[in-house]
Amino acid sequence: LSPAHVHEVVTFYTLYFQQPKGRHVVAVCHNLSCHLLGAKGIIEHLTQKLGIEVGETTPDGRVTLLSVECLCACEMAPMMQVDDRYEGHLTPEKMDGILGGLR
Repeated sequence: LSPAHVHEVVTFYTLYFQQPKGRHVVAVCHNLSCHLLGAKGIIEHLTQKLGIEVGETTPDGRVTLLSVECLCACEMAPMMQVDDRYEGHLTPEKMDGILGGLR
């Protein structure tokens, strides 16, 4: 494989990381259904709460925050994936509880 091909694969798929990731990966869907139901506000709340921007990891290495395309759970919009589980119908209060449970 050429270096260019490897780079294309690594940068296309959200499951590959070019830098160390946090113990927990929080991936917020920003596709149409989630966007229309408030994904932008969800992302803004998370960036303020965590003190990082999308694509970054908290200084303590606890959480990496991502904004991703469709996670195929539009009926749960707005939603996010936290590690290997889906969390939907998000509100700021619900997100605070989810973040509080991440150790």
